[in-house]
Amino acid sequence: MASNRRTFIKETGAALLASSILPSTDLAAMADPVQKLTILHTNDVHSRIDPFPMDGSRNQGLGGVSARAALIAKIRQEEEQVLLLDAGDIFQGTPYFNIYKGEPEIKAMSAMQYDAATMGNHDFDLGMENFAIQLKHASFPMLVSNYDFSGTELENKTQPYKIFKKGSLQIGVFGVGIELKGLVPDNLYGKTVYQDPVVAANTTANLLQKKGCDLVICLSHLGDRYTENKVSDEVLAKESYDIDLIIGGHTHRFFEEPRKYRNKNGGDVVVNQVGFGGIQLGRLEYQFSRLSRKKLAKAHTVVVGKKTSE
Repeated sequence: MASNRRTFIKETGAALLASSILPSTDLAAMADPVQKLTILHTNDVHSRIDPFPMDGSRNQGLGGVSARAALIAKIRQEEEQVLLLDAGDIFQGTPYFNIYKGEPEIKAMSAMQYDAATMGNHDFDLGMENFAIQLKHASFPMLVSNYDFSGTELENKTQPYKIFKKGSLQIGVFGVGIELKGLVPDNLYGKTVYQDPVVAANTTANLLQKKGCDLVICLSHLGDRYTENKVSDEVLAKESYDIDLIIGGHTHRFFEEPRKYRNKNGGDVVVNQVGFGGIQLGRLEYQFSRLSRKKLAKAHTVVVGKKTSE
């Protein structure tokens, strides 16, 4: 009887001690906390500073820097860790570029606190000297790993990659650009040497993985896919080893949801693209934990501005 009483007291005391220390905590969650990262992205904004005009067209009232900035600011208030990226073709498409040569576009992106961007073919439309001048207004790095700008005005004005610290996470971001020959007049890109984007991407992604990055992101202006034999995001995803996410541009595709491909290691590569003109803002929510590592928890596009028939 005394033995049973002692056992009861011992077990009850242990239970009370445990409940006093961890009153409502999930032990599994405590052992494996989840970290969140929100990735916002644009591509092919093409100098769209103002919303599309109210002219009865399909995109009337959409886009515009003011609406995008407000949306980004709201998301930053709601989410602790946010990364804002662009996949190129910042320039060309409205009179702002013809008159001001790209300065308002870069200043607007700096004001919105973009973390990084890559370059598209239209960003060369007024030549490399102009591009270099406009990059002086950028508070963010221009990332590209497969263009060699040695001996040109853009030498030392770009970098292949950058690692961002978001909470306890390390996020590696790099860029790849499309072949300029045939898309851009030769004199506008001059001595720029185009290198195989798949080779450059795999080399850079492997370097970022070795540096301990929790997520490796490629900003690509290759285009999502082609019927002809041409390097695309689809080709890059399937030929990659260490890339987790490709944020694409060039082909102006409005993805209803991100595409998933299998890489050379049998892992998932997510590819996303959000049209053109700043009409949509891509939003990807990643979750990281020790046991499940990383996963894309949610993906959706946010329409910028308000569509109206007025």
